[in-house]
Amino acid sequence: MTAYFVAVRNAVRDPDAMATYGELAGKSLAGHPVTPLAFYGKTRATDGPNTESAVIVAFPTFADAEAWYDSPAYQEALSYRLKGADYQTFIIQGID
Repeated sequence: MTAYFVAVRNAVRDPDAMATYGELAGKSLAGHPVTPLAFYGKTRATDGPNTESAVIVAFPTFADAEAWYDSPAYQEALSYRLKGADYQTFIIQGID
């Protein structure tokens, strides 16, 4: 069953750290079965705090999404994201 990784960015604190994150996060997807669905496009916050932007990527299974997120390559990238911006992220199982 398809799963989605959703990353909601609320505020950038360190643009340099985010640039490094972007590079490393992109590379971390190599070899993982992923389909980008939304990538920092225009947003409109309709409820809750302001959302600067968001990313949604699809994986064939929840296990595939977890394997990417837990991979050493993404964990290295994650360290820069945590320094660079305020996010809420999650993996959610889809409906097939």
